[in-house]
Amino acid sequence: MNNIDNKKLLPQIHSRKIVAKSGLFKIEQVDLEFSNGETRAFERMAGSGNGAVMVVPFINDDEFLLIREYAAGTHTYELGFPKGLIDPGETAEVAANRELKEEIGFGTKTLRLLQNVSMAPAFFDAKMTIFVAEDLYPELLPGDEPEPLEVIKWSIQNIDALLAKDDFIEARCIAALLLAEKWKKSR
Repeated sequence: MNNIDNKKLLPQIHSRKIVAKSGLFKIEQVDLEFSNGETRAFERMAGSGNGAVMVVPFINDDEFLLIREYAAGTHTYELGFPKGLIDPGETAEVAANRELKEEIGFGTKTLRLLQNVSMAPAFFDAKMTIFVAEDLYPELLPGDEPEPLEVIKWSIQNIDALLAKDDFIEARCIAALLLAEKWKKSR
């Protein structure tokens, strides 16, 4: 029987090189040797930056705000939570508050950390910090979105209907929703 806390010896990195590059991404080939002598070349996205944030903004004890925005990867409009990259020099908390102001026109007086998550760790080292925001106040900052985002109010009591929607499918948003629901129930 395996011990879940067992720490394996990390593979040895023999070489790393950039094999493809775009305006957004670099693909790095990493040549590895595992503790059993096996060697493999893995490809991963490199240079993921400072990480990202996602925020579940509660406007009252029962309701939160969602946004609908264009998703280039699926060429659809998707429903989700405010999110964005952490800019150089920002903390996750500062980035979360900035994203709220840019995307829903509210700042927050109270941010609570829900979870730090890794996104596709087999392919890149991107990390996202998920927060709940309360005590919202109106404040709008210009964002980088090409069009105004639709802001939608939703009840925490109606989670099943949200999970059934065809445009609420992003795994990070689903994780944030379920974490926020768990957090609400524990209060």
